[in-house]
Amino acid sequence: MAEQATKAEERRLPRVKPATDIIEKEDGFYIYVDMPGVSKEQLVIDLNEDELKVSGKAEYKLPEGQKLGHVEFGGGEYFRSYTVSHIVDKERIRATLRDGVLELHLPRLERVQARKIDIQAG
Repeated sequence: MAEQATKAEERRLPRVKPATDIIEKEDGFYIYVDMPGVSKEQLVIDLNEDELKVSGKAEYKLPEGQKLGHVEFGGGEYFRSYTVSHIVDKERIRATLRDGVLELHLPRLERVQARKIDIQAG
């Protein structure tokens, strides 16, 4: 019974598209995602080919014996997806969660220097 109540509560959580800033710098792209109340354990970041998906859940536990009168910043589910450019080094993407803001660093691929190919005599 308690399990059903928990699942019902999860379904009632509003789904929110978090505010995002994307900044391009010399070393790559920085994505800042506003995810207040989301802990590292409730955060999921998946990369599938060229799609980067970010999701998280913030839970607001109501103290025992209290009822909600009005809620504007309670619990919720966050979800956002981004298309990753071919110039991003997907193996070196890193994420940091601090003070309710997720920072994703998508470094540029290192440029390959042109080189002369030696020809072997046969």
